[in-house]
Amino acid sequence: MDRRNIEANPLLEQFSSYLSKIDEYLARELDLYSWSEFYTPLRYASEGGKRIRPLILVLSAETILANKHLNPDITEDMFLASCAIELLHTESVIHDDIIDKEDYRRGKPSFHIKYGYNSSILTGDFVLGIILSICTKINNARVSAELSTAATKMSEGEMMEIKLTKDPYLKDDDYIKVVEHKTASLFEAASKIGSLLGGGTDEEICAMGNFGHLLGIAYQIHDDIMDWNNEDRLFNILVRNNKQSAEFIDRMEQLYISYSSKARNELKKINDSLSKKHLEHLTELTFLQF
Repeated sequence: MDRRNIEANPLLEQFSSYLSKIDEYLARELDLYSWSEFYTPLRYASEGGKRIRPLILVLSAETILANKHLNPDITEDMFLASCAIELLHTESVIHDDIIDKEDYRRGKPSFHIKYGYNSSILTGDFVLGIILSICTKINNARVSAELSTAATKMSEGEMMEIKLTKDPYLKDDDYIKVVEHKTASLFEAASKIGSLLGGGTDEEICAMGNFGHLLGIAYQIHDDIMDWNNEDRLFNILVRNNKQSAEFIDRMEQLYISYSSKARNELKKINDSLSKKHLEHLTELTFLQF
């Protein structure tokens, strides 16, 4: 395995077979639109992601399935749903980079830098159309509802962030609320959809949803700590408001560790399996540092 690929996506070393399958399905779905002018830009937008959200979906489904006497073949729906999750993330990244004025993403020019603002807006709309098409193939109202809820919350989170960047009295709780909407909502949707497709009970689906929600918060805090010099982000506003103190950074590091621990505690409500161990490993966010 190419070491540079592992460094770009540290998930590859342990989860290469899952990620290859996710990429295979994603390419298959995008190839359905090879006739479209959006095809090449979409391939560009989808390259290079870590795929942690679709991976969580697949592992959540397998974790629930491992504890069932019946093991229905849900492979097709599971990987189709993982594509929908990744595409929703891709759509949000395209628009976020415009709002945040990010010129680079994943080591290459951001989508709007390469293709322009108009194409970026229209590509985001086109992606939502693809997601709707995938939902019709899965034909599960609860899965569609979770995707819809996540998309709504993510948009609300972006709007909150725009307003809060102008607030000189920004507090930690404001930041966490944005993170819950912008990031944790899609992590939660991924874990809930996986457990839904795996035939989970209401209790299992709730526990898995809580796991995804808490992990999403921890993931974003960790990501922001690693990149806190970005002046346009809420986290850096908090750093400035706290006089760039080491004590503040230490406090936020403890906060993300706390959320990671809470996520692992939710998994304790689910019976043990290899897939569950994989999910537990994902809560150890330091291995995602790059």
